[in-house]
Amino acid sequence: MLTLLDGLRLPTTKVLLTTETFASRVLPPLACSFATAFLVLLPGTQPVRIALWPITAILAFRAATSLDTSMEQPELTFLNMQLRICMFLIAARTLEWTVQTKPFVRTARRSSTDVSKPNLVLDTIDLICNLRGCGWDWSQGLYIPPETHPTSSRLAFATSVLVSGLKHLFLCGVIHSAVKSFSPDTFGSLDGGTIFDDSLPPHLRYFRSSIIATLYAFNIYSLLHVGYEITVVICVLIFRQHPDQCPPLFDSPWRATSVREFWSRRWHQWFRRIFIFLGGNPLYLLFGRVGGVMGAFLVSGFLHHLQVLPIDPSSEMWRIVLPFGMMGTGMIIERAVSGNKTGGWIGWMWTMCWLLLWGNVMVDGWARAGLLGGPGTFDNVTRVRQPIERLVWTFDEYLHAISRNP
Repeated sequence: MLTLLDGLRLPTTKVLLTTETFASRVLPPLACSFATAFLVLLPGTQPVRIALWPITAILAFRAATSLDTSMEQPELTFLNMQLRICMFLIAARTLEWTVQTKPFVRTARRSSTDVSKPNLVLDTIDLICNLRGCGWDWSQGLYIPPETHPTSSRLAFATSVLVSGLKHLFLCGVIHSAVKSFSPDTFGSLDGGTIFDDSLPPHLRYFRSSIIATLYAFNIYSLLHVGYEITVVICVLIFRQHPDQCPPLFDSPWRATSVREFWSRRWHQWFRRIFIFLGGNPLYLLFGRVGGVMGAFLVSGFLHHLQVLPIDPSSEMWRIVLPFGMMGTGMIIERAVSGNKTGGWIGWMWTMCWLLLWGNVMVDGWARAGLLGGPGTFDNVTRVRQPIERLVWTFDEYLHAISRNP
């Protein structure tokens, strides 16, 4: 009993990541998550899950707040950010599995040689790794983008995905270098700083910041693609999963003709279930549809604020939560004005302007925290980085020249 209490005790200081601290801090919440995922596939296990969840939550919080995965290297602080997000997801998802009264059911085939025999271990692993819920009965309403890669064979599919991943890796590196080049000493560094240049007049200031915000959005898009597509190649070639289990992550977000379409269909849906469970459902019960929409986006804002705290503990929450809340407001405005029938070029213009308006605030919050100044793919590749820097500096000098000589 004393050993268990010692394991649950919240530490007052951070420890560096080692094999020992990984085993004592990270593995316990992972094991609890696996156990809960296994139990939620079986009937009559809710009492055990209820007893297990507080332990899981404490262990996840302990790992997120006590372990330094950056090894005291500022450029690796993003690893602490990823650890914190992972532990938040463990606590949130196991809570949902805990309150589930009926066992989850797998509806999709497990591999290209699938037979209908249940395999609880494989289903448990898939449940833990499958954030969107593709192929599960709990993912009602989930939009699956159309497949763009050949599915005639696993090899052809994996090859096409790998090529796409390499393309997005290159784009991610180029765009990240361009963003940092706008201000290498402020938001282009780990010290952080605002994307708004006060030396420019308002119209040029927001034109410049909008370019930075748009580039950073495409940087996130490319970065998420890279991680997902590398994972897909491994799952298909090594774990013999069927391509149907690995649908595309995005659906051309720049083509959205409504804010609702952008967030519910075209942007990635990794955290959709968590946002609905933690924020959408509770506020829907209190305030109806409006509350459900706002609740989901407010939880999203909180999660993204939580993301930057390991980098900048003094980061102001409103800079992240407000723009995400305004995304929900945009969806409510659409429904009130057009009944969710926004479309065409007018809908596209409205959507892009709304996203850009609040995207400036959102990216500025991340920039002030130092998130934009993290390490990039081409930081040490001079032949690629220098032409990008020169192009950005020339453009920036042009903007300042215009401001001096209108």
